[in-house]
Amino acid sequence: MLNIMFLGTVILLGILYMKSKGKYNEFFQPLNKKEYPLKESFMPMAFSLLKSVKYQYKTCYDNNLRTKIADLYGYKNALYYLQVYWTDKIGYLLVGFLVVSFLLAAIGEVDVTIVVFFLLVLIIIFFAPDYDLKNKLEKRNLQIRLDFPDFLNKLILLINAGMTVSKAWEKVAVSNKKSTPLYEEIEKVRHDIVSGKSEYQAYEDFARRCRVPEVTRFTAVVLQNLKKGSSELVSVLRLQSGECWEMRKNAAKKIGEEASTKLLLPMMMMFIAILLIVAMPAVLAMKSL
Repeated sequence: MLNIMFLGTVILLGILYMKSKGKYNEFFQPLNKKEYPLKESFMPMAFSLLKSVKYQYKTCYDNNLRTKIADLYGYKNALYYLQVYWTDKIGYLLVGFLVVSFLLAAIGEVDVTIVVFFLLVLIIIFFAPDYDLKNKLEKRNLQIRLDFPDFLNKLILLINAGMTVSKAWEKVAVSNKKSTPLYEEIEKVRHDIVSGKSEYQAYEDFARRCRVPEVTRFTAVVLQNLKKGSSELVSVLRLQSGECWEMRKNAAKKIGEEASTKLLLPMMMMFIAILLIVAMPAVLAMKSL
């Protein structure tokens, strides 16, 4: 029975491979091979499977994924990367299913415990990308929080020197040499304004893409200034800058605490190793008595 299951898995994967061979090269071509190692093997097979079942990407789960993916890759690319996300997820699941069916066939007789264990492994493989996506989004938001106070200070200096918000924004964007999420979004705003989009809409889109409270508050102040005008713009932004620097300090402390926590495990392992090295001669001496 288990041998038949393994053979069936191999036949299914063979059919998917023949069905997808060379068919979706253009679709997966933009992807980085290091980030998506299965893009030339199991991902086309997974995409072919999703196409066969006519998956629509419209469930509540998909909507939640799409929101997170849009934050990472932009709203224009959200559907494409949602499809890539699913094909990558299903691709690893196909690899896991192949390995599990092979191991079950190799073991021969199995009990309920082994079956449950392998089912848990497959479930973990399926949901692991969700955890990875969450981590990527948290890292992106943290990087935005760390860069934002510096950007805000530059903007305040230029506005205080007599520039308008849009001119100061353009100056910061053009002179920037960093390639971080925040400055990429700043450059997008500059490009949108140059392309003819209204400042109001460009700043609103900027806040929606970043989804960080500090950026949202800053954008609200700038939009209010555009709409009603305000002679206190610089003083309000300075006050916000002070708050952002405090938040940055707290974020830096949190990163330091997390780093020290991660060091606990290797330190404990080293401590145990030292104890064994010190205690072993004494134990051996006691045995020889």
